[in-house]
Amino acid sequence: MHQGNQTVFEFSLLGLSAGSEQQQLIFMLLLCMYLVTMVGNLLIILAIINDAHLQSPMYFFLANLSFTDICFTNTTIPKMLVDIQSQRSTISFSGCLAQMYFFMLLVDLDNFLLAAMAYDRYIAICHPLHYAALLSPKHCTLLVVTPWVISILVSTLHLSLLNLLTFCDKREIPHFFCDLEPILKLACSDTQINDLTILVIGGAVIFIPFAFIIVSYALIGCTVLRVPSAKGKWKTFSTCSSHLSAVSLFYGSIIAVYFLPSSHYSPERDKVAAIMYTIVTPMMNPFIYSLRNKDMKGALRKLFSRKTYF
Repeated sequence: MHQGNQTVFEFSLLGLSAGSEQQQLIFMLLLCMYLVTMVGNLLIILAIINDAHLQSPMYFFLANLSFTDICFTNTTIPKMLVDIQSQRSTISFSGCLAQMYFFMLLVDLDNFLLAAMAYDRYIAICHPLHYAALLSPKHCTLLVVTPWVISILVSTLHLSLLNLLTFCDKREIPHFFCDLEPILKLACSDTQINDLTILVIGGAVIFIPFAFIIVSYALIGCTVLRVPSAKGKWKTFSTCSSHLSAVSLFYGSIIAVYFLPSSHYSPERDKVAAIMYTIVTPMMNPFIYSLRNKDMKGALRKLFSRKTYF
């Protein structure tokens, strides 16, 4: 990444628009959200590991989603907290690349895991007799390992193309972390290849799993409609409500950031939507998946009672 004949060593992150008197309030809010996210997702993982009743594919995917959300949150919030306290919002070139790499990798991974969870619900409701065979431990492991490989390759491709660009004097990123779209706005050289890669590769990585989720739920809906009683319909579909809530929150904000026309691009809109999927979604997932789930609530109670006993 170069500026003319000089290497760009650092960028300035403009962060959230707020006066100095609001910085401490934002700091405390972010710190609370960060702690809730870490504790909530860690409790989900521990509850699943410690409860024999939760050793099923659905909870295997949920544990992986919680682990991904922990890593995902750690790519952005700690840096934001340090910036607010130090009142210094610069990030080194290597730090920016590292943050961007892991951010893209974990966003893609979240996306694939949500699709795997939709597949789990589809098999459980539409093909319950084949559930054990289609979602064996080997198949579940494959459904987690494959997204890791794809996400690593896609993130490496974006970063490799970014390294070929040259940048102008302006080094201010109108964002609170290093994201691909704001960085490309600072480039002096042609970004057509980068834009095309985002559209084709990035679009495929987001929309193929999203389309898979839509089709899965369409088929689930058809199966649910064939259930004779209204109570039976509600009981069957209620097992999907948590996942649907998480999907709506995640994809709504992703589409708002990356896939609206460039003529509608707004740094402020970008930042608000990014807050939704980088901070709010990982924080809300433990509540979404535990409050409506009797098994998970029972596992959490056992976990707390065990800790209290010891």
